[in-house]
Amino acid sequence: MHVKQRVFLLSAIAAAALTGCGGGGDASDNLAREQSSAVKGSTGTGSIKPITPIDPLVAAAQPALSEQPLNTIVAKRILPQIDRFFDQLVTQRLDTEINGVKVFAANSGDKFLPGKVAIGMSYLLINTPTTDPKFATYLAGYRDIADFTIDTTNESWGIYYYTSALVKLKKAGLLEQAVSPATLEKLRTKLDFRTFVRPDYSLINLPTNYYGVAFSIARLRYLLGWETAEASEVLLQKMMNHYKTFSAFGFSDETDGSGRFDRYSILLIGEIMQRLIETGMEPSAEDTALLRGWLRQSVDVIKANLNPAGNGVSFGRSLAAYGDTAFTEVLSAAAHLNVLNAEEKDVAYAFATRIAAKYVEFWYDEDMQSLNMWEKGRRVDSYRGKARILGENLSLSHQLIYTANLWNADGYGTKAPIGTNQFVAYLNTQPRSTLTKFAGFDGAATTYDRGLITYRDGLRVINLPLVNGATTYHRTNPYFAVPHSYNMLSGVADTRWPQLQPHFTMSNNQALIPASYIKNVQTQETGTTLKVNYTQDAMDRTTGGEPVKDTRITSKTEYTFEPGQITRIDTYTPTGNQGVNKIELEFGSFSTGVTQVGNSFSFASGDVTGFTLEGLASCTASDVSANVDYNTPTGPLKTGIKCSSPASTLNAPLTIKWVLKYRSPSIASFRPQ
Repeated sequence: MHVKQRVFLLSAIAAAALTGCGGGGDASDNLAREQSSAVKGSTGTGSIKPITPIDPLVAAAQPALSEQPLNTIVAKRILPQIDRFFDQLVTQRLDTEINGVKVFAANSGDKFLPGKVAIGMSYLLINTPTTDPKFATYLAGYRDIADFTIDTTNESWGIYYYTSALVKLKKAGLLEQAVSPATLEKLRTKLDFRTFVRPDYSLINLPTNYYGVAFSIARLRYLLGWETAEASEVLLQKMMNHYKTFSAFGFSDETDGSGRFDRYSILLIGEIMQRLIETGMEPSAEDTALLRGWLRQSVDVIKANLNPAGNGVSFGRSLAAYGDTAFTEVLSAAAHLNVLNAEEKDVAYAFATRIAAKYVEFWYDEDMQSLNMWEKGRRVDSYRGKARILGENLSLSHQLIYTANLWNADGYGTKAPIGTNQFVAYLNTQPRSTLTKFAGFDGAATTYDRGLITYRDGLRVINLPLVNGATTYHRTNPYFAVPHSYNMLSGVADTRWPQLQPHFTMSNNQALIPASYIKNVQTQETGTTLKVNYTQDAMDRTTGGEPVKDTRITSKTEYTFEPGQITRIDTYTPTGNQGVNKIELEFGSFSTGVTQVGNSFSFASGDVTGFTLEGLASCTASDVSANVDYNTPTGPLKTGIKCSSPASTLNAPLTIKWVLKYRSPSIASFRPQ
């Protein structure tokens, strides 16, 4: 097949996929309509007038494809990636190697791969007309892949992806052709939520979001005729009861009340609603009202964080490209279910195109011919290590495609989004600061406050998470109660160095940090300035797994956010006299060209222009760009500032203060470095 023919075929496949025409539609006509719509520059619902010239600084901040129709991005950039992986799989089979990784190796650690392969390849098969010569190739290849991966490890999420693929094939009338009878019979046994759910429907050593996975599998098994409706109904109630029990504000605690709120706390309700849409399940009116209310809560968090670059969640675990796609999964479900009004739908679709554009322009690496979350200074949690390279490519592509399907069903996918100036104008209507409550805030002595504070300085979005990582995450800096802002302030996955908050090594060598016991949160916005105050009645002892409450030191914290500057002042009060071996604090920055005067630093380039610390004895700066422990999801930190005080007896309140200055409004530096 000639290259030009191959590109057109893939575009046609994508057009069919996104218009829901199934295997028998006229893909070339759909593509023509898509291209015509893109040329005309139609916008959303048509309620917003044509744009004025785009500010060059804003244009530099956003992905180049930001004003392309979502279908065009999927057709021309995402579907060809899946097709190439298909060719590798049918050729190399269990020896498939991508960027030096043997993806089916026994020690790969990818427990979900067969399911992700099944769902990814289904888009090629289902959306290719049966009259197309390529259809037979896809059909034979899919059947072969199902046969040779049947005995490969496939757990939890992999089970969901596989059952979802089978249901799609069944709806398309292709299941019996695409999967051999013997393999399908094995899948019926293997694709079962009971492998990670007890007989009483409780999870087996898994975080809360797996209730959603189990529910989805049970519902899909029901659609395949493998299950009664009861299991999915019970599991949906399990998930809803967890929300009711551990969050008064409609966000999922990833633990049973310890306060681990992160990306999944915002995303989970979006996934649940996506599964209800996918399977046609209609809960009771009472449950539907609750679910829609929780979905709206997540939408409001996302609205506070909208930005021109397509950046998503900035704190917690399992970020990189998944931080971005979390937002598009929630927004597409909310739009489809009319939880958004007409203006919000236009804005949400414009943001969805930015997320897809950022994926193909930044997260996908042409040199690697793959998604890149691991190389060239990027780092993600070990959970998403490079051994999962194929699965991560396919699951992220799946998220972008199936959410694009929803936009298409709502009349958006083939249209260009609203213009950049309209999008930015909407962002400028958002509140300067927002407090999102996750749990607590009741003033009770036995509870702690969990929430997220968002401060907008122009188009710069700054998050202050006030959460508890629980388990082992509480001691890693992506969960610290410090500012996070894309390409300016970032934690590093799985690392414990003390980014912007002190680390006390006590005389008995136990480590204490101010991380897990936040309460009495107060916010006050005056003009352009936001003040945040809270207390902690104990420190977090980090020498074990779970947080351990240690009352040897208590603290008060005050943050001041104002245009171009963030200030934090902590007062640490000992209980009696406390021996301290060392106090440390670091600041890892993307900025370079550092000049030091005492404990004050200025930078010649980068968003952060200055950093000053008071309360610790001395600070030094060094180049950390080659140190993997300073690699963030989007790239390496460049300069590390380490501050410390030597051994002493803490017998009076200690004040530690830092002031961080940055370029404001920092418009041109939103794009990843």
